[in-house]
Amino acid sequence: MKYLQTEAHLGANECPDDALPPQQLAEIHARELEQQIAALGGDATLDERLRLTLDRGYALLEGNLFEEAWNSARRVLDEAVEGELWLRAVEACDILFQSEQPDSIRALAHGIWLGVTFPIDPELSVAMLQHLIDESPDRSDGAAVAAATAHYLVDLRAEGRQREELQFFTTQLLGETARRHSQVDSQEIFDFWIEQLELNQPDKFLPRLARVLDVLTGEQWWFDRDRLRATLPD
Repeated sequence: MKYLQTEAHLGANECPDDALPPQQLAEIHARELEQQIAALGGDATLDERLRLTLDRGYALLEGNLFEEAWNSARRVLDEAVEGELWLRAVEACDILFQSEQPDSIRALAHGIWLGVTFPIDPELSVAMLQHLIDESPDRSDGAAVAAATAHYLVDLRAEGRQREELQFFTTQLLGETARRHSQVDSQEIFDFWIEQLELNQPDKFLPRLARVLDVLTGEQWWFDRDRLRATLPD
């Protein structure tokens, strides 16, 4: 998977024969991407330019160049929202969150809102919600709502092999969240837990997620959500 940090994914880039340490390799990759961006012609699309810029941002994260990654991704977020490139906007928020800056949690909330509101790659939406779960205390209702939302989005948007993989992942994620939240250790108790918290009712848990995001942002949003909602098809 591209966005979810599974064990297999984390080990895929490790190579004991690499002559250079991972951080230096990441810095070299970031410089190569910078050259590619500079070489783009005038006919390059905004999406192409932002994609390369975000690839560079992820490389900067790997090189622990967090402040530079933040500054780059923050500019991309504004451009992507203005250009209605929602996948790129959420990728920018992902980088902002992982940059470990003072407003990273606020950036996560923006990315989750965009990833739930707009039909982007469901794997990225799930990854953003997983960040929230990982950041939440064990008994947090917010984590439970995030896990339920992740599972719901997969059912709603994913197809084919991706659907199978993400359904398995989000089922495991929901089960682990139930254990952290209420020490759930059986299917019967799990089913009761789902019903008790109304996690099988999107009309109940999605507004609760919205309230969590308002708390994380301090209700100070970087964009006008009503204006963005108006771009959705009827």
